[in-house]
Amino acid sequence: MKRDQFFKFVFVLLILFASVNWLYADEKTEAVRAKSLLNHIDDMWRGKSSYAVTTMQVKTQHYTRTMKMEGWSKGKEQTLFRIIEPLREKGTTTLKSGNHIYTYLPKTDRTIKLTSGMMMGSWMGSHLTNDDLVKEARLEEDYDVTISYEGERDDQNIIEFLLIPKPDAAVVWGKLILIILADSHIPVVEYYYDEDMQLARTISFTDLKILGGRELPSTLRVVPADKPDEYTEFVYKQMQFDIAVSDNLFSLSSLKKR
Repeated sequence: MKRDQFFKFVFVLLILFASVNWLYADEKTEAVRAKSLLNHIDDMWRGKSSYAVTTMQVKTQHYTRTMKMEGWSKGKEQTLFRIIEPLREKGTTTLKSGNHIYTYLPKTDRTIKLTSGMMMGSWMGSHLTNDDLVKEARLEEDYDVTISYEGERDDQNIIEFLLIPKPDAAVVWGKLILIILADSHIPVVEYYYDEDMQLARTISFTDLKILGGRELPSTLRVVPADKPDEYTEFVYKQMQFDIAVSDNLFSLSSLKKR
């Protein structure tokens, strides 16, 4: 190889290496940005502790029912929900402590610990499962996330995320698609796909309000893909974050308190 050809060859190699390094650095930066945005979205409803008052309306083919409840949380491991309306269900309480869920039924004065076989059952007759209550880890912990689209769609400037379960993640979903507003990072809709990559349910986020000093969607609607005329809708009436909450609240003895 002649000397000038050799230098041209080296120059081309240097350009190729520089391009590969630039692309790798760009991909790494994009991955860090995607994780940062996802954690920001997770933190919208999180705090060291929280208190909320919400209504839950469940519509199925056979009935429509509405409940009002209050709930407390501390960290990711402790949550307690207590129904305050209607009167016939008042005092029904669900306690999540770690990976365990307990339900107190005031009519029979019984406390039931849910078994593993009951985890995929409906929570309070809704379109959420008991397993949904347990799986409260950050999305970034269980999923590899990439930004799959960024730009204008349906007259909105959005960012779309594709979330694929990590190999060792204990999740039941094949993938998630999350869409947020690009300017405020407020979530718009989230799609859940089963292990066969078929759409299983959709959660939409609407009605922005100031709750606990934060701008948040006050209405969350869960729609199962196989029953599009049914839904479970949560409407947040009140929220407080980083409040003083005793660990004793999340004990079996507290379940019977009204």
